[in-house]
Amino acid sequence: MNRGSTESGTLDVVIVNWNTGTYLRRCLDSLRVASESIELGRAFVVDNASTDNSADDLPDVPSLTVLRNRLNIGFAAACNQAARLGTASYVLFLNPDTVLMPEALRAAVGFMESESGACYGVCGGLVLGEDGSPGFSASRFPTLTNVTAGLLRLDRLAPRGIASRHLRADELSASGPVDQVIGAFFLVRRDLFERLDGFDERYFLYFEEVDFCLRARDLGWPTYFLREARVHHVGNVSAHRSGGQALYHSLRSRTLFAFRHWSRVSAWAVVLVTVAVELPARLARAAMRGNRSELIAVSRACGSYLRFLGRPGRP
Repeated sequence: MNRGSTESGTLDVVIVNWNTGTYLRRCLDSLRVASESIELGRAFVVDNASTDNSADDLPDVPSLTVLRNRLNIGFAAACNQAARLGTASYVLFLNPDTVLMPEALRAAVGFMESESGACYGVCGGLVLGEDGSPGFSASRFPTLTNVTAGLLRLDRLAPRGIASRHLRADELSASGPVDQVIGAFFLVRRDLFERLDGFDERYFLYFEEVDFCLRARDLGWPTYFLREARVHHVGNVSAHRSGGQALYHSLRSRTLFAFRHWSRVSAWAVVLVTVAVELPARLARAAMRGNRSELIAVSRACGSYLRFLGRPGRP
């Protein structure tokens, strides 16, 4: 792979949709405006068997293709499905519950095309809440220490002494290299994407971008956080409609990541903490809130995770 080999600043955009209602239309409206300042290749919406008609009657975005899956094949697989149809030098994976600021695409692609950006394989932006407050934009790679500290909430009790996995707003006061950026706005060089064979489709939901950034770094292509690329992100729109399945997939994907990238001792240690501490704590919090539907959803997620652990050859 030849660094700096991109022949143009063209960009393909991939959006995976699952029951996001009107958020998808807002996202595409912002994409239409933001793409006026760059050379947009193709835009893809992959609908993973939504039941709310959210992928119908979409705004008029240049070169928009809607791919409809009869089954929900998962986020990573849907991203790969669309990305492999494009040919632009860069691929942006964009969540449907985001709104791009007009300068976001120009800033991100411009940085990657610049001399200072030539050594980076992935670029993310400044993620803001709907009210403009800073959200999670970048994180440290998961380790047994920072994951366990998060599960036990030690990083909240002693934030200055124990580094949390997610970087705080004051740690992202300037653009710079990071371990990983979140998948809501995830810009990748196409040649790197192809060399890594895209996202690992064993991650149905969550951790696919973490795994990708780690594999990219191991090939010598680190990740960059760019404050000038701003995007508003609601977050968890699909997850809130999943009936607890999002929690299950988060636990499952974290376990898969641990067994792929950590020692087996560390991986089994985080499984033990998950089963002995996290699951009971989640059930207790749901019970204390007195929300029956929440308790049922959390119970289902916990049951699914325990069955996952019990399958032959898993994790």
